[in-house]
Amino acid sequence: MQFGLLGAGFQQFGNEKELKSNPLQHLFEVYVQVNKAAEEDESIKNLAQDFFRKLEARDEQTLSMWQHFRDFSIEEYVRIYKRLGVHFDDYSGESFYQEKSQEVLKMLDSKGLLHKTIKGTKVVDLSEKRDLSLCSTVMRSDGTSLYITRDIAAAIDRMNKYNCDTMIYVTDKSQFTHFEHLFQILKLMGYEWAERCQHLSFGLVQGMKTRKGEVVFLEDVLNEACSRMLQNMASAKTTKELENPLETAEKIGLAALIIQDFRGLLSSDYKFSWDRVLQSRGDTGVFLQYTHARLHSLEQMCGNGKLTDINTACLQDPQAISILQHLLRYDEVLYKSSEDLQPKHIVSYLLTLSHLAAAAHKTLPVKGSAPELAQARLCLFQAVRSVLANGMKLLGITPVTQM
Repeated sequence: MQFGLLGAGFQQFGNEKELKSNPLQHLFEVYVQVNKAAEEDESIKNLAQDFFRKLEARDEQTLSMWQHFRDFSIEEYVRIYKRLGVHFDDYSGESFYQEKSQEVLKMLDSKGLLHKTIKGTKVVDLSEKRDLSLCSTVMRSDGTSLYITRDIAAAIDRMNKYNCDTMIYVTDKSQFTHFEHLFQILKLMGYEWAERCQHLSFGLVQGMKTRKGEVVFLEDVLNEACSRMLQNMASAKTTKELENPLETAEKIGLAALIIQDFRGLLSSDYKFSWDRVLQSRGDTGVFLQYTHARLHSLEQMCGNGKLTDINTACLQDPQAISILQHLLRYDEVLYKSSEDLQPKHIVSYLLTLSHLAAAAHKTLPVKGSAPELAQARLCLFQAVRSVLANGMKLLGITPVTQM
């Protein structure tokens, strides 16, 4: 129905020129306007329902408008995701399965799972006693499909197409019940692979504002992180002369946002603070980047060739042993994150490693130490930098070598 509102709204408030210049922003503005109008005028809601019905009936003009919006939106997604280092092979939402949703209704009916209510809607009974005390609506009274109907069709099609080991749905936690019902219906339909479907939910970011105002677009957040980081770098006394300060600021700003987002359980809500996110000390992405750059600089200064014939007996200091013991936990942490799909284990591990390295950097000098001891310590710091870089890349962070 959201698209019905957007379609009806664009016919009243839309502007093709603005759509081309800033698609997501303009579609959002139209959506806000039409929602406000629909609250005051019932006929707008009727127009939206009519638009949606035409879409379901594959009316050429309505479908063309949907395709037009979709093409613009995906162009924007691709461009913004590229900044995050994210690439998708396929963009296919549940809207693709409108036609197949009718097949799903026939399948549900043939398996005796479809029940008609007094209101004329069609439901699937999910109650334990099969007394219709818990139902999921799969068809409106006017015969149009719902989000869940199309998601059932999508799940079946994707499993046929990809034969995947696991199907993971990443959405916000408010959709918990939707996915619980989806997986239950698939099981009732006899699809054993429904056991291999999983909902990975994420929480809300509270109190996030950019200089543009209350409603926040990802691109504005990325731009603001980069701009604030650039200011911080310009005012810091330790900042190196960089070839491309904007590119470095982007990488550090992105690291700051990712670490903030991945520090806790994905499903937890958290309060956002720019000052905390961009701190150069403490448990932040900026600190991770700083530690990596510092260790890279140490390698450059003390010879960054492949170290051989290291005498590990030189590494008897408590700080060195703490680092070695922590490095040994790396594979265990990766396994844990892959099991419960929570990046917080990797984040916590990397932050601890950075703090250990920062302390050791002061007490275990490489420069000025005896050659054998210097080589062993350098090798230890190289191992730390390598694990830091690998861990950050797993989280979608590009490590910087100077800052």
